[in-house]
Amino acid sequence: MAERIDFGSLQLRFLRDRHETGGSLDMFEMTLQPEGRMPVPHYHESWEETVYGLSGTVTFTVDGQDHAVGPGESLFIPRGAVHGFNNRSGAPATCLCILTPGVLGPEYFRELAALLKSGRPDPARAREIMLRHGLVPA
Repeated sequence: MAERIDFGSLQLRFLRDRHETGGSLDMFEMTLQPEGRMPVPHYHESWEETVYGLSGTVTFTVDGQDHAVGPGESLFIPRGAVHGFNNRSGAPATCLCILTPGVLGPEYFRELAALLKSGRPDPARAREIMLRHGLVPA
């Protein structure tokens, strides 16, 4: 059964993870509510990310350039590229995210969601979680 991780304005549904794929990939659906966003632009040290639009439109900013990803459109984010995303469309948007190789897994998302839901979001703690899992805040 797919694991769901809820951040409030952002929900993930893990379809495959590094544990099941022998480290080949992590794959999840990401649903972003209107005005939802990734609060901390970052880059990945150890994996690439490919995004495929399923519904609605998510705008990814990669190395300062905006890329609107709608249904049937894709975006490749190479390791080392600073990126973030938001939903300016006014409607929920869903995309499929594939991380290769699969070195992240759902653990990072579980830990960060727990921190945010604690009601005491600590930016220093969030940064530590990101760094420990290979995401480098920009």
